[in-house]
Amino acid sequence: MPITDQVIKELKGRIVNVVNLKNYSFGKELQSHVAELKANTPFSSPVMFEEQMYKAVQEVTEFVKRKHDAHLLGTGMHPLLQLDEAKVWSHRDRKLYDVLDRLFNLHQHGWLNIQSFQLNLSYGNEEDAIRLHNRLTNLLPYIPAISASSPVYEAKLGEYVDNRLHFYWINQRAIPSITGDVIPEYVNSFKDYRRITINRYSEDLQKIGAPEFLLHREWLNSRGAIFRFDRKAIEIRVMDEQECIKADVALSCFTRACLRGMLLQNDPYLPHNLLVQDLTSVIKEGLEATVQHTKGPTARDVCKYYYRIAMENASVEEKAYLPLVKTRIEEGNLSNLIRKAILKKEQKTNLQEAIIKVYLKLVDCLSENRMYS
Repeated sequence: MPITDQVIKELKGRIVNVVNLKNYSFGKELQSHVAELKANTPFSSPVMFEEQMYKAVQEVTEFVKRKHDAHLLGTGMHPLLQLDEAKVWSHRDRKLYDVLDRLFNLHQHGWLNIQSFQLNLSYGNEEDAIRLHNRLTNLLPYIPAISASSPVYEAKLGEYVDNRLHFYWINQRAIPSITGDVIPEYVNSFKDYRRITINRYSEDLQKIGAPEFLLHREWLNSRGAIFRFDRKAIEIRVMDEQECIKADVALSCFTRACLRGMLLQNDPYLPHNLLVQDLTSVIKEGLEATVQHTKGPTARDVCKYYYRIAMENASVEEKAYLPLVKTRIEEGNLSNLIRKAILKKEQKTNLQEAIIKVYLKLVDCLSENRMYS
């Protein structure tokens, strides 16, 4: 339901971009049927992250149910939304969205029907930040094999395991340098990063008459991981999930622990073109994808390898969440499970009814903080 502005007005008394509540914020997104829930401050532990953000989900769930008879739904794409039904946020920041529409045409799934779990990895000095960025680049192509949750859109089963990432990759085709190949290029310094990435897409935008306020903006970079210099963090954008808070915390623990181990191992970096090709395969086939990584031949094999690294380098609290990731690696990601359940239910009813039944279970998973099974 396109009611995010109404909910914000009811919470704040007027329409603003973000409402800051006790431990979290409720904010608008480009699409009026999507809202952003995020913590007001970083959490000191994954357990606290889960407790506080699940409480946020409970509060918002109760509020929208009581006020609008609506529900919160996670996953990477709305399964039934038709593009002509989608509404763009029409209040503050509309000027930005009008420009983006002129440049890229917002009337596509890559703008109006995607949402993701975004994880911020903080860094200290520039040297540490560059090492983290380059090491993360080697992990990025394989995370979606675990985190994909977007098998359905427009009431049909999509062609890809991760349809969100497929549409994300192509939503700014007019200026390819903004998204690049999703996998970030290796860099040697912040200056190098600005030259290779930010300056390049800014020059391309300038050539087609983009307004000044879009140029040299770090947040416009649409690769799968970007520097957010304003918060001294790297923002990861390749994860669908949003099945429930527990699942997102598990992915966070896996990513952090794995990177901790990868930084210690300091193995040679994999070729950038290999990583791009592997991501392409993972978007299409998920865990079953044939990949070129030395720990292949499948994405599942690579994920098992990275899982072992994560377990060896996880904190006690992180280790409690990692078995959830192991289950996904062994039994299939959420996208796999959704597709399988829909096909099974379709044998007794029509496709749309099967989709609705499965996604109603996912509504419960989010509100009850439990994994789909």
